[in-house]
Amino acid sequence: MTGLLEPRAIGRGLTRRDGPAKVTGTAPYAYEVPVEAPLYCHPIQATVARGRCLRISAVEAEALDGVQSLITPFTAERLADTDDAELAVLQDCEIPFRGRVIGLVLAESSETARHAAELVDVEYETDPFTVQLAADAPDLYQPDKVNPSFPTDTSEGDVEAGSAVSVDQTYTTAMYHNNPLEPHTTTALWDDGVLTLWDSTQSVHSVRSTLAKVFGLPAEQVRVICPYLGGGFGSKGLPHANVVLAALAARTVPGRPVKLALTRQQMFSLAGYRTPTIQRVRLGAARDGRLESLRMDVVEQTSRIKEFAEQTAAPARMMYAARNRATSHRLARLDVPVPSWMRAPGECPGMFGPEVAMDELAEALGLDPIELRVRNEPERDPETGLPFSSRNLVECLRTGAGRFGWNERDPRPGVRRDGPWLVGSGVAASVYPAKRMRGSSATIRCEKGRYAVEIGAADLGTGAWTILPQIAADALDVPVESIDLRIGDTAYPKATVAGGSTGTASWGSAVVAAARAFREKYGSDPGDGDEAQAETPENPAEKQYSMYGFGAQFAEVRVDADTGEVRVSRLHGTFAVGRIVNPVTARSQLLGGMTMGLSMALHENSVLDPRFGHVVNHDLAEYHIATNADVEDLRAHWLDETDPHLNPMGSKGIGEIGIVGTAAAIANAVHHATGVRVRELPITLDKLLPGLPGAAG
Repeated sequence: MTGLLEPRAIGRGLTRRDGPAKVTGTAPYAYEVPVEAPLYCHPIQATVARGRCLRISAVEAEALDGVQSLITPFTAERLADTDDAELAVLQDCEIPFRGRVIGLVLAESSETARHAAELVDVEYETDPFTVQLAADAPDLYQPDKVNPSFPTDTSEGDVEAGSAVSVDQTYTTAMYHNNPLEPHTTTALWDDGVLTLWDSTQSVHSVRSTLAKVFGLPAEQVRVICPYLGGGFGSKGLPHANVVLAALAARTVPGRPVKLALTRQQMFSLAGYRTPTIQRVRLGAARDGRLESLRMDVVEQTSRIKEFAEQTAAPARMMYAARNRATSHRLARLDVPVPSWMRAPGECPGMFGPEVAMDELAEALGLDPIELRVRNEPERDPETGLPFSSRNLVECLRTGAGRFGWNERDPRPGVRRDGPWLVGSGVAASVYPAKRMRGSSATIRCEKGRYAVEIGAADLGTGAWTILPQIAADALDVPVESIDLRIGDTAYPKATVAGGSTGTASWGSAVVAAARAFREKYGSDPGDGDEAQAETPENPAEKQYSMYGFGAQFAEVRVDADTGEVRVSRLHGTFAVGRIVNPVTARSQLLGGMTMGLSMALHENSVLDPRFGHVVNHDLAEYHIATNADVEDLRAHWLDETDPHLNPMGSKGIGEIGIVGTAAAIANAVHHATGVRVRELPITLDKLLPGLPGAAG
């Protein structure tokens, strides 16, 4: 890999380029794109958990003024490729989960389409179903791999060997739904054999390649556009059924655009979610606190029609030094919707159990929780044996502790009070891979003395609109104000998904390569129209080093001794995430991740009704997420870290590490405040009340 860029624009706290358009309402989102005479479609969903559709009667619906047509499995076009069962919508009458789309209404207005869908009468044949996850289910199975391609199980040494001090506990995380404020929306148009999609997606090129395959088209006949995105959290990283539905509907009315917006309720069954997990964690340590064994066995769920195995145990494989280690994943195939990516898949749920277990081990040893982690700091990656390109976890812990005032903490649980409030503090570590993906290209062109940078990237709120010009400016050695960025369109060179905290590293590396190719070809005085294109280059260091970002989360909580109400009064994070390209957007990402982790700790829980097979709190009125009132003293800091092995910017991904470890830090703080150990998220008052000081014996 070539050397690091000399920073001039990188490191400046520039405000978001897309900010004015968004706050003034002039940024067009996928559903808002101005098109002529659109039709609107509304999905009809199955109301049984498993079975098949026998008959669909739409007499009343089709009699409504403005209804254009009804598409059902009996009338829908046959797709060219149905290998992905999640996307093979309206191709048969089978119902693998409640909420599966069994019909689609097209009408002149969204209100008419929705009303008509409610009038459709469906007759079902039902089958027995199973929707509840259980660790002792007899039909658990071992998947071939876990997301994206990690080994399912690992084992080294003898994890059954005895230790002087041990912890053996089970921890659970809930089912979570991504819930970006912009729902999953698509505007689709077939015109002269070409499919154009304005889609709310984290990867326009992934949508194009997927839809081209599904409809049997050359990729050149599909164009996908998404300049602005109202959040995604991973749910828009892969195409879901709604995109295919919009394209199917538009196919029936060539030349006329069709708009589809999933309702909040529909997103709970059609747009992915994070699987619930059951984690058994066993730690064994010597009296001095050094880990001798670590074992983590995870049970999670997947859909019966499409497998997704979250890599929940993966971070435990590399986090701490232990000569005896084993991890495993087992799946329950249930009659539920398809799980998928959600912010920091694997690391987010997978660090909850181990980081709470480390707190329990520290208590059993009589050690400070920070000191326990320091004593188990590995010299090399325990899983691969490679040296870390940079690993400053200990400095994150030490620096964060100083800022937080950790040394003033009385280690005894349940002893600090402030009136009716029990007060406690907790810590947990964070980790996330610092990777970049191959497959992105960028073009740089001179246009009347300015520089146009084109790449088909997506900005889901992370700041790509702002930081890619900063990277290009330094690579070209020009003022950042002279850079014009064009993203979010398959008309631009291919870009990998905005996911896995790889966007900046992947796209930025392609932009730097294009800038260097441009300067080599045209020098410092290019002519109008001169351009160069380059791909993300290989980085030999990726095979020589283990690359991760690290962090330490510190939480202070207050628990009402009478009611069990939990308030997070302080939440501080200190991170080692390479060179910060833009401190404004970086802080936003870290604080957002930490807030989402707070939400995971105290609020979020998709409640599945086992009698009917669907999530009952399927809207933002009952699916509780953190709000401004829940976030009091929230701070994100970072170390001045230089890592020359990563990419030309020296950056690490920051979009996801903020959520990792946060829930564990809060759970550990709750135990310190109350003496009650909660191992099942979310931490609700019913789990605390029996153990609080005022509880009846």
